[in-house]
Amino acid sequence: MMENARLLARLLLFMLPALAAGAATAAPLAGDAREVVDKFLQVQAAGLPGKVRISVAAPGSGALPPCDALEAFLPQGALAWGRVSVGLRCRSDARPWTRYVQAHVAVEGRYVVAARAIDAGQALGAGDLAERTGDLSALPRSVVTDATELKGVVAVNRIAAGAPVRRELVRGVVVIQQGQTVQVIAGGPGFTVSTEARAMTRAEVGAMVQAKTRDGRLVSGVADEDGQVRLSQ
Repeated sequence: MMENARLLARLLLFMLPALAAGAATAAPLAGDAREVVDKFLQVQAAGLPGKVRISVAAPGSGALPPCDALEAFLPQGALAWGRVSVGLRCRSDARPWTRYVQAHVAVEGRYVVAARAIDAGQALGAGDLAERTGDLSALPRSVVTDATELKGVVAVNRIAAGAPVRRELVRGVVVIQQGQTVQVIAGGPGFTVSTEARAMTRAEVGAMVQAKTRDGRLVSGVADEDGQVRLSQ
């Protein structure tokens, strides 16, 4: 029994340095390095559709060497969105080095979900949609964050109740066919004029379309819900 106790004590003494090193590695990134990563990711995340929250873990290689000129960067093609690896580069002339730390960029924002089950081919109305708030970085990048984007669209596939509405699940309603006679409408302060024209292409609601007027002029405008072409002012 005494011999077993001595062996256990020796084993603990042997393991203590490794356990201490592991605890140091698990500690959050602190000091100037944390500030550099935070500021860098805040700049990279500027303009994202929501409130940004950033968390940074310690480097996997342990404590960072000292550095007077620390610079953060993202690997080529990486975005400040969700889980991301951030590079830290020391440009010191004496001993330059590069390390990587793991960070998470959460974006708290609103997104659109189906208020009830929507069948394929069904036109979406206001009663079919609802808004939720959550971490957009945990959702597909194609999720719709503005319900006005869904004006005049139909479902391509069935969308379950409560499911986020993604752009690939809907398509615009075709309101103009190629060769169709359409009304071209132009307006300004206090006046509106219209003329007939022939559509040169098919168009969905909100899409740009070209039309040729009776006198041969080619005009471009936006297809509205009524199948008219509204010229930009």
